[in-house]
This record gives sequence, structure tokens and C-alpha cells, in this order.
Amino acid sequence: MDLFEYQARDLFAAHGVPVLDGRVATTPEEAQAAAEALGGGTVVVKAQVKVGGRGKAGGVKLAHSPAEAAERAGEILGMDIKGHTVHQVMVAEGAKIAEEFYFSVLLDRSNRTYLAMASVEGGMEIEQLAVERPEALARVPVDALTGIDAAKAAEIAEAAGFSDELKAQVTDVFQKLWTVFTAEDATLVEVNPLVRTESGEVVALDGKVTLDENAEFRHAGHADLADAAAADPLEAKAKALNLNYVKLDGQVGIIGNGAGLVMSTLDVVAYAGEKHGGTKPANFLDIGGGASAQVMANGLDVILNDPQVESVFVNVFGGITACDEVAKGIVSALGILGDEATKPLVVRLDGNNVEEGRRILAEANHPLVTVVDTMDGAADKAAELANVGN
Repeated sequence: MDLFEYQARDLFAAHGVPVLDGRVATTPEEAQAAAEALGGGTVVVKAQVKVGGRGKAGGVKLAHSPAEAAERAGEILGMDIKGHTVHQVMVAEGAKIAEEFYFSVLLDRSNRTYLAMASVEGGMEIEQLAVERPEALARVPVDALTGIDAAKAAEIAEAAGFSDELKAQVTDVFQKLWTVFTAEDATLVEVNPLVRTESGEVVALDGKVTLDENAEFRHAGHADLADAAAADPLEAKAKALNLNYVKLDGQVGIIGNGAGLVMSTLDVVAYAGEKHGGTKPANFLDIGGGASAQVMANGLDVILNDPQVESVFVNVFGGITACDEVAKGIVSALGILGDEATKPLVVRLDGNNVEEGRRILAEANHPLVTVVDTMDGAADKAAELANVGN
């Protein structure tokens, strides 16, 4: 889960990272009140969107009075920045910047470790710096057991080329940012820019944080950080039902048991769709290894309420999940949905209790259900039906 800048700033402050004061506003009037609460002097009005390039797009503006803060907020609110509409701004204290730096720590999946990156050249797009002048961006592996302690922080500062004068300050900030990373179960903590002000303070001026949603059960407050307004309603519904669901942009709804089988199903459907008008998978939905009839019913409820879906492919290989339970779930879901269920289902069952599962479906004899023995055959049929629906 990516956080807005103001949310990252709040996490930084909670863990002792030096930040500037700021307020969130959703209207020009709130922006004016925020600027007044910050002392009435120069402030920065910053669009709150989960995408980079705000400054270049005009989403970051200086204001020298509360009235001007209201004007700047009025200009920014409602803007479209790379497809993201600005619904709120952060009004933050202004800073007299002497130098700008960069720092981040992230999960390095390719090397199965953590990675700290730092540069004395912050403020610009770090991707551009990494390509044009890779030597200017230090990359220092971080061991999960020792983390960023004083010694590792000093190593990072040295590799990035920080002056002796600054090392003591930045190493302290590096350690606190590592605390944010570990204490909040993040996969990314980034500060760009980390600045030295004219008065000599080192401050995290802008922050980006990505939290690991798999660790949400350890953090009761993380659920409050989700952007409910931007969430896909189907994904929100699936999450509330504890389903492993991801919305895609296709026409064939997919249900399977096991992530590997579902991924293979996506590929098979995409391949079959090439012969049927270019139809594609509409979602990823893994009902898991021990799914009950209720889980299957919940999954069908979500998928059949997707207006883009024209057909559904249920692909189950019975192991822990018995095929008769899956069949019961299909029949139950169609019974619950009643007249709302209008889209054809193609079902392929194999494995544990497959004959009983097929018997249950045959006995139900629902007009929307077609049972196909093979995975390739079922994918082809689902793609064909989706194309007819279009």
C-alpha cells in the first residue's frame, strides 16, 4: 500500500525523523486556515497524489500568505497529474534550502536482502540520475539481522560522498528511517529531497512509503491509511471477504485454487482469447487450498458483479479443496444471486472427489453452467462465450 506524502510525513515524525510541520486541506478555505495555523508566513502547497513529477506538473507551489495559499490550493485541487486527480493538498512550512540529498531503503527481491540508496544529489528524478550518472548513486546492501546501525549508516554516508561535517547528522537520520522501515513493515521508505537548511538542520522534506499489506494484521492503524476513495469497489469487497483478488482489464472472470494454477489459467485464457476477438482475463482470484462452498460463493458474487465480465472460468484441481465442495459453492452462489446471475460459467474440475463434484453440477442442471473436462478446452469455451457476450 502506497501512502500519501502527508501520511509518510506523519510516520516519519512518529519515529523521530526531522520533518517540517504541515496540514492537509481539501478546499481553498482549509488551505488558508492551515497556512494561518503555521504562522501566516511562506508555505508550500503540495498536491497529494501517489505519483511522482508533481512539481513539473504544477502540483507544488509556494505561497507567501494565507490568502495566497488559498489561491494556490484552488489552482491545484482538481488537477490531473498523470491520471491521478488531486483531491487534497498538504500545506507545509517553507524551508530555506542549502543542499538537497537523496536516501531510500527498500526490499531488494532479486538479491533477497535490503538495499539502501543514497546520493548527495537529491531533488531530481532518481531514475534519471541512476541512468545518466550511476556513480552518483550509492547502493549499499543491508543485512536483515543487523539493519542500519551506526556503522552501516556511516558506510552509506561515506559511499554517497557526504562531507565529514554532515555525516553525523545524516547517519542519525538514516538510522531513524530504518526504524520507520522495520517498525512499520514497509517495503520502501524514500526521502527526496533530504535537505540541509541554511540554518544547518537536516530535514526530510518529502517522503514516500510503501507498506507491506501482508503485515497489516500487526498494525491496527494501517487500515486507516488506505485511500478508500481510490480503491476499486470490487477489490474492496473482495478484501472484506478475505479473497485473494486482483482486478484486471478483461472479459473472462477467473477462479482457481492455488496461485500457480490461477496464473497458468490467466495465460491459457489469454492464449485462447486470441482466437475469440482478443478476449482477456478479467481478474486474478485464488480461493486457496481449503476453500469451502461459502468461499466459492463469495468469489462468484464478486466476479459476476463486475460489469466487464462476460463469462467465468472456474478451474479447480482438487487436492485439499474437494471438487464436491467447489460444486456446492457454485450451486449455492447461483441460488443466492438468483436473477442477478446472467453470465455463463465454464467449469473444469479434476482431482479429489471430481466425480461427485460433476454429479452435483449435473443434478443442478443450471442453464448458465457448462462443464468441460480439460483446462485448454474450458479456456477456449470461456473465451468463446465472452466474445459472444461482447
